[in-house]
Amino acid sequence: GQWYRRAYNDNGDPLGSVTNSECQIDCIAQAWAVISGAAPEDKAKTAMWSSYHKLVLHDKALINLLTPPFSQTQPSPGYIQNYPQGVRENGGQYTHGAVWAVIAWAKLGEGNLANELFRMINPIYHTQTQREAQIYRVEPYVMAADVYSAPPYAGRGGWSWYTGSASWMYQAGLEWILGIRRQRDHLILKPCISEHWPQYKVNYRFGKSLYEITVNNSHQKQSGLKSLILDGKELDPKEARIPLKDDGEKHQIIAEL
Repeated sequence: GQWYRRAYNDNGDPLGSVTNSECQIDCIAQAWAVISGAAPEDKAKTAMWSSYHKLVLHDKALINLLTPPFSQTQPSPGYIQNYPQGVRENGGQYTHGAVWAVIAWAKLGEGNLANELFRMINPIYHTQTQREAQIYRVEPYVMAADVYSAPPYAGRGGWSWYTGSASWMYQAGLEWILGIRRQRDHLILKPCISEHWPQYKVNYRFGKSLYEITVNNSHQKQSGLKSLILDGKELDPKEARIPLKDDGEKHQIIAEL
């Protein structure tokens, strides 16, 4: 197969299968196959590429949760089928799933794709012109829980201000693209960025200490540290574990992709 199934109904029939006329592929199953670590790498990449080709709508700048939408499926999959086609979970962008796709690509080391999709679902890029703002019609500075994919409202944002996808978006950017993850008294630094980023810097506070992080990318890579230095001392770039101390001092971290 080219992707993972989403579920089975009470009759044992699959959802999210090539045999389905509705909900043939679902974003969540592909993303979480990667995030969970359950999928072998080759199958994980195949599934994510299937998701990319079938669910990412570049002309509308959104990532559908599933396609085609539910309409006549029996037995009914539930309330999802009560939504109009292309609205919310029923074939629109349900933003939790879209962010999980970003994280999945980052876990696979595909920085270009992770950054492309992160930018695609970033609300600020849906309102760069007056025409775009009239289509999107919700705030450009908060995440929308969903974005409609069907005419006449394709590209319109849905519920905003309350969605948990906002915190997932923050995590995708900080922990999976910039690659900064806290594990108890260590910082893990595993960037997954666009190969076109020459450098980025982050100031990280730990108690009263300040860690000034610089990541250089002169070789135009997407992931995989080549070197890691903390206050002049070399650390293992593969483990990328940086010990944290609340000593009130300023510390320098320099990493090279």
